[in-house]
Amino acid sequence: MSKRALIAVAEGVEDLECVTLIDVLRRAEIEVLVASIEERRMITCARGTRLTADAMLVDVLAQDFDLIVLPGGMPGAQHLAEFEPLAERVRQQAKAGELFAAICAAPALALQQYGVLRQRRMTCYPAFSDRLSGCTFVDEAVVVDGNCITSQGPGTALVFALTLVEQLVGRSTRNEVAKAMLV
Repeated sequence: MSKRALIAVAEGVEDLECVTLIDVLRRAEIEVLVASIEERRMITCARGTRLTADAMLVDVLAQDFDLIVLPGGMPGAQHLAEFEPLAERVRQQAKAGELFAAICAAPALALQQYGVLRQRRMTCYPAFSDRLSGCTFVDEAVVVDGNCITSQGPGTALVFALTLVEQLVGRSTRNEVAKAMLV
């Protein structure tokens, strides 16, 4: 049975992080559903890349996902942080022990606000680390703490995506995908 990943997107998410997540997870044959929190499927990323989501987030919230992941970027991460239906779904995911992840500003803005970082080791874009409380900031590219995976930013997006592959389908698949990409 194929693993399923939900990538929530909003106006202003980081282009490189978003596209890297979609690409690498799909290379690992993970079923990826990109869902927009906006009132339309087409969004414009922080650097101007236009992206058409597969679905509207509100239409897929009841579905099961092995992973929910949030790209960063501004103001996208702030939009994700403020979208209560997504917050509630991530809380459910965390409580169920299922994987959830975020990169760049999204851990500090969204995951922090959702209340799912308490007592966890995590990372985020370093300039946002002063917004954290109740968790331990670790200055590393990717941090895995149980079912929570976080990363620092655009430059760490590839290793972050490969780590998500490993968490979902194992080290062997991670290595195969990385080798095929010349990583």
